[in-house]
Amino acid sequence: MTASKRSNSENPLCSMSAIRDCAPTARTRSAAQGSGLGLSLTSESVRCVARRHTRAKVVSHGADRTEARKASCARPLLRYAPAVSARSTNASTESAATNPILTAEILSIGSELTVGGTRDTNAGELARELSDAGVAVLRLTALPDDLDVVADAFRQSTQRAHLTLSTGGLGPTPDDLTREAIAAVCGEFPAVDDRLEAWLRELWFRRGMPFPEINLKQAWLIPSAKAIPNRNGTAPGWWVERPGGRVIVALPGPPREMRPMWRDAVLPRLHKCGLGVERVTRTLRLWGVGESQAADLIGEAVLRRANPAVATYARSDSVDVRISAVGENGRDAATIASEAEAAIRAVLGGFVWGTGDIGWAEAIGRALADLDRTLVVAEFGTGGAFAALCGELPSLVRMTTTGAAGKLPPDDEQTVSDLADAVRRDAGADVGLAICARPQGGDTSAVVAVSSPEGSVVERRTVFQGGPQGRARAALTGASILLQHLTGATERTPTEPAREAEGVR
Repeated sequence: MTASKRSNSENPLCSMSAIRDCAPTARTRSAAQGSGLGLSLTSESVRCVARRHTRAKVVSHGADRTEARKASCARPLLRYAPAVSARSTNASTESAATNPILTAEILSIGSELTVGGTRDTNAGELARELSDAGVAVLRLTALPDDLDVVADAFRQSTQRAHLTLSTGGLGPTPDDLTREAIAAVCGEFPAVDDRLEAWLRELWFRRGMPFPEINLKQAWLIPSAKAIPNRNGTAPGWWVERPGGRVIVALPGPPREMRPMWRDAVLPRLHKCGLGVERVTRTLRLWGVGESQAADLIGEAVLRRANPAVATYARSDSVDVRISAVGENGRDAATIASEAEAAIRAVLGGFVWGTGDIGWAEAIGRALADLDRTLVVAEFGTGGAFAALCGELPSLVRMTTTGAAGKLPPDDEQTVSDLADAVRRDAGADVGLAICARPQGGDTSAVVAVSSPEGSVVERRTVFQGGPQGRARAALTGASILLQHLTGATERTPTEPAREAEGVR
């Protein structure tokens, strides 16, 4: 098959007769009389014309589908993925997006998401990166494979946000409807881009396989779209510029395709447009205090302020306090964030065990490395929870684990302290940690002992819940006491709520 260039008038997708044949006639005729991006096309019009175009594309290169497929395997066409600037022959010229990208919405498209068959990890990753870049993410929305629903979501999003970022719906099958939805919103018809078609056919040629005509859909572009290269799949993305500097970016759903396209092609281009505002984000990681207690200590006035924005989050291994600041009134974001962090540490400092996205294993590993110490661990009744948490520590000499149903040592602090001393001597390690957990009513009792050349410490704690949750919290309590011992920190007990006089403004 030889790829040929067509003008709008020659392209069956854009021909007036093809548009007129799609019902309802009155609406498509009025749409055809529109101009530019102001066209008002129905979703059904786009769907109908797209089907006609796919059939016309096959027929125009020979009535015999078999012969067309043989031709598609006859020779190589392109040896590389299309550049970002690749677009259809009737595409618009250079970028009209000059306004800064300050707000964004993320659309996750696919019925597998809305029925719970697939977990959406893309939206969270993209939202985090946009937020870190100083963009306000207004909505994360999951949508089924319904053309009218998806088109309406794009239409509303482009009215609210500077950037509409979608993932999914770029496959070759009839239920992949992202292209059709964007085309309907923009009032444009998709056409096969010759360069994209050649690139796609080359992918099949290299494997000696006939090209499935259904995949021709992945070579579509609308006039205002530019292709985003995909070097890990067959679905190029779309970069679409809208009036007023609004931008639509459509990426495929598989993370191994989406991530490199986002980081290598889309994000740099968004930065050139002017992405976000100056923003500094700090995260304090807490243990030994609940989220509600942390919020009470910080104070409602602080948590309701717009800048810096302070919020608490309950994680499985920590309570996080996130501070996000933007420059304001001549003061830079870093200064505002630092002042807020200092004020919060004044009331929560005793509970802070880490910052940013650090995990327990990394925090303990750093502390051991700073002291040039090795560690040995013996845990009883935790079901191996500490091993799961910190089992990959480079400084770990040995770990002994007894399951929840195994024989436990006596339930007293002195016995557990002696165990920590004994395992340290036996292993020749610098630090010994012993954890003993057992059910206590509906909760879990944890006795934790740490032995080191500087001395020993032993504590008894009652952690929330029993069973696997209680055992996991017992291991986290052990990690907290160990880290405090290594760093010389002392843990506070939450008692008093924060007050203005304590420096939290």
